[in-house]
Amino acid sequence: WDNADFSRGVGTTFYQEFSTLNTAKPPFVRDVEAKVRRYMRSSYSAAWTLKITWEKAPVHAAWTDTRKTITYQAVLTTDGFRSYILMLYQDGGMQWDYTRLTSTNVLIGYT
Repeated sequence: WDNADFSRGVGTTFYQEFSTLNTAKPPFVRDVEAKVRRYMRSSYSAAWTLKITWEKAPVHAAWTDTRKTITYQAVLTTDGFRSYILMLYQDGGMQWDYTRLTSTNVLIGYT
């Protein structure tokens, strides 16, 4: 979540929390559960989920080109015992020119 620069008033960040321990689950949480079950090949029922969205985030430093943006999400979820994170990127949405970043070891995702 590095190298985004919102100092020029371009782009936004927002979040939505879903506490679903003893409540009905919205479609978004059911979709997250289905992804975790599919990729981890195990049963999973979310007790809490947090969706963070970076919308049209310009690259650092924004003074270079505020038209080249990226929209992506991090979804953190837990059942109280196991926790997962989903990194979701807008299809074809990587507009940053990574060859012009100050760091040359660019990584999308996490390790």
